[in-house]
Amino acid sequence: MSKRSGDGAIQVCRRKPDTTKTRQVAVLTRRSSDTHTQNMRARIDSALGREEYGRRFATVEPVFGNIRHNKRLNRFTLRGRHKVDGQWKLFALVHNIEKWVKLRKAT
Repeated sequence: MSKRSGDGAIQVCRRKPDTTKTRQVAVLTRRSSDTHTQNMRARIDSALGREEYGRRFATVEPVFGNIRHNKRLNRFTLRGRHKVDGQWKLFALVHNIEKWVKLRKAT
């Protein structure tokens, strides 16, 4: 097989399906029959997994809970990655200012 390129030169196609005797196919298989949910359940049920999962409640999840429920940010009102990023940073800023004010009142 040959074809012409944009400059008019003839190029020979190295792939010749009519002369290839075997069908060349990649076969993808999973090594285990476990689902992703089962794999995560096994990781969380381990001693290290329970320790790491327990730390989430003290660090990340209260922030999302406060922003979602107390600030009522259930969905973004703006469209576009740049605008949504700005809206998220604004809510995070408000959250951090409130934490700073509580800390100042406590001391």
